[in-house]
Amino acid sequence: MSKFTSKAAPLALAIAAAGFGGAVGNELLHHPAQAQSAGAAAAPVPAVPAATTLPDFARITDRYGPAVVNISVSGMRKASAEDLDPEGAADPWELFRRFQQGPQGAPRNVPVRGLGSGFIVSPDGLILTNAHVVADASEVTVKLTDRREFRAKVLGSDPKTDVAVLKIEARGLPVVQLGDVKALRPGEWVAAIGSPFGFENTVTAGVVSAKGRTLPDDSAVPFIQTDVAVNPGNSGGPLFNARGEVVGINSQIYSRSGGYQGVSFAIPIDVATRVQQQIVATGKVQHARLGVSVQDVNQALADSFKLDSPRGALVAGVQKGSPAEKAGLQPGDVIREVDGQPVVASGDLPAAIGLARPGDKVRLQVLRQGKSVELTAALAAADDKVAAAAAPDAAPQGRLGLALRPLDRDEQREVGSAGLLVEDVSGAAARAGVQPGDVVLAINGTPARDIAQVRSAVAKADKTVALLIQRGDDKLFVPVRLG
Repeated sequence: MSKFTSKAAPLALAIAAAGFGGAVGNELLHHPAQAQSAGAAAAPVPAVPAATTLPDFARITDRYGPAVVNISVSGMRKASAEDLDPEGAADPWELFRRFQQGPQGAPRNVPVRGLGSGFIVSPDGLILTNAHVVADASEVTVKLTDRREFRAKVLGSDPKTDVAVLKIEARGLPVVQLGDVKALRPGEWVAAIGSPFGFENTVTAGVVSAKGRTLPDDSAVPFIQTDVAVNPGNSGGPLFNARGEVVGINSQIYSRSGGYQGVSFAIPIDVATRVQQQIVATGKVQHARLGVSVQDVNQALADSFKLDSPRGALVAGVQKGSPAEKAGLQPGDVIREVDGQPVVASGDLPAAIGLARPGDKVRLQVLRQGKSVELTAALAAADDKVAAAAAPDAAPQGRLGLALRPLDRDEQREVGSAGLLVEDVSGAAARAGVQPGDVVLAINGTPARDIAQVRSAVAKADKTVALLIQRGDDKLFVPVRLG
């Protein structure tokens, strides 16, 4: 099971007050004064003013707790022998899959039962929750804090963002207030209300750890990271800011054990609202696609491409016939902005593109061989079929520590272009992680079709070169420090 599991929950926070004492404390307290009396030039750094009050989460719970609901689901799904292994099963209260082994491990229908959380966003019964909470569900029941229960209809579910919209037939229901995610800052207090392990309307609290987190699950969501304890049964519940506004939907945790380990993630409420609007209007959600594979720019790659700083999304591959190809994007381009919004890490790009709509035009500010280029791409639908990405060519030798040979005709057909096969690795390339069997396609963004061309490129390089390699079906840039 992945360390990232779709389990959301709130976190209980203990506040400890600590003061300086004894010889160590006195030394720390008096050290600035001693430095000042010794004629130190640096002025003392002003202290951050202490907060006068803590958030009133009791008031928030009284006011908005009734808008948080408990969700129970039941249904059937096909399970393979691997799924039925009880040793590898996830927590039964969250995924709620009670598997029974079929004969000879043959796939068979097995019951699905589960619990989760949600919250009411309109008085006439619209409810937001996680898509994974209602996956495979044939019956969904919503229970309010006043003990009333309603059969819910799933209006729509979007696995890419893990957001689902439910509807119950009721009027005059309590609702939450939605907040501004852009105004949310790391270090702010947040609280969650949900049903961990089935304990309804449990309140826990913590702080925002970071914003804009990208997880390794092909998600288009810039997650809010918190230290709110997220446990099975809290999935789909609201994350409140200190003003009592919902800023996210608790969704996932990072865990080696399957339980909360201090790192949890919430879907920003503006993302969920966009999904809700599409589902209510059309019953489905469409995501846009640019058609590139990208990776982070580290310092070594920034040096190789002569960038001013290691930020942006480095284009490793461009799909044939994609909006990216039509817009003129090339492997080796570094995307720095999308519609004026900065792209700091590679995950910022799919988050921005995935939340746009097919047909939208986006302006891309790109660095290409040290020069700024502005391109416009008309986005396609994410489910449009396209040809495999066209692979650029390349090659290195000499100081790199690579033994290379050109691809034969059959190998070129398999790769999709000319290139140089890595037969042996040592020295700088080995330290950088290049492996035998890799195919070198480009060096510093420039195609290289034979070993002599690669030697020439390396001879002109300074301290670092960036190799575009193909490994299996993946393309990636590998920075190699030449020493």
